[in-house]
Amino acid sequence: MQEPQRKVRLINVWLVLAACIGIGSLPALAADLKPGTHAGTLQGAPYRIDLPADWNGNLVMLMHGYQPVGAPHTAPMRAADATPVFLKQGYAVAQSEYASQGWAVGDAIVDNERLRQYFIRAVARPAHTYIYGFSLGGLEAAASIERYRHAYTGALVMCGATVSTPGLISRAAVTPLVAFDALIPGVLPNLAAPDAPSFIPPAVFAKALQAHPQQAALLEKRLQETPERLPGALMLYYMALRELEHRAGGMPVDNRKTIYRGFGDDAAFNRQVHRYAGSPAAMAYARGNVTLTGRIDVPLVMQWNALDPTIPSRFHSIYPDQVRAAGNGRLLTILAPAGQGHCNFTDAQTSAAFNTLVRKAGSGAH
Repeated sequence: MQEPQRKVRLINVWLVLAACIGIGSLPALAADLKPGTHAGTLQGAPYRIDLPADWNGNLVMLMHGYQPVGAPHTAPMRAADATPVFLKQGYAVAQSEYASQGWAVGDAIVDNERLRQYFIRAVARPAHTYIYGFSLGGLEAAASIERYRHAYTGALVMCGATVSTPGLISRAAVTPLVAFDALIPGVLPNLAAPDAPSFIPPAVFAKALQAHPQQAALLEKRLQETPERLPGALMLYYMALRELEHRAGGMPVDNRKTIYRGFGDDAAFNRQVHRYAGSPAAMAYARGNVTLTGRIDVPLVMQWNALDPTIPSRFHSIYPDQVRAAGNGRLLTILAPAGQGHCNFTDAQTSAAFNTLVRKAGSGAH
């Protein structure tokens, strides 16, 4: 076959593949890719692929945390802070910004998998593929290794919100908000009202908490927050709940039978707390985006910060317990907490955690 004809046929094959998988036109063939950053868009999701000059043939799929709706995009997509950690060790890094912002769990899982498959076509099939997720990306990474069971060699989750969406929204968003409303009434709107504002500034929460120090102290103790961090945490919980309501089409939590404890006089508190009837469709959406099972078959390494105001320690054991209950405890490694803040790890700590995962994967534990 003459060389021009061969190139035409190769291009035609790529175009047919693109049409079949619905990702539109593909960039240059693998032979034309050079070390550096390669960015673009797949099905409405911006992405970037970073190839180090000394690529070791392995890939890290990186899943970022919660991104508020309306947060500005950069072109090319800005790399997550941990990206250089993996590049310095010779790993290629691929990361998607997802087709939507906010509680983009459903988009994130699909967009990440689409990018992984695209990397194989556009670059090469890696010898090993690892997945790294932080914050809400930890939930998405855990869901990814459960859903795509043969895609990964191992997973690293740092400061992860690894709780199924129904439980996470109920316990990490609705519980603090209804508790705040019960103890300091008149500040929050009806959480299920369609016309409720999408955002309440931290200063509003701070002013109310300062005016009610006894109630503020009770909330801080029960929610494992500090006075400085509680207003910002309540702002985040409110914003995430409202965004998920908008996405799901209604209140995704039903707390009419929930018995709350730890907010002072439990009987009085439960009489006073606002009750919400969940929307069946919205609750179904939350279950589908996403519910974890603990059924994994590759090594998983997890680590949190010692004092995390966004994902407090009361959430840390939930997914590890699921993994153990599913009979997969041998695959799980929990590293000692390090540092304070949310996702406040040094490059050395992230590198050490990742090297632990690589060793676990290489030991044949799975």
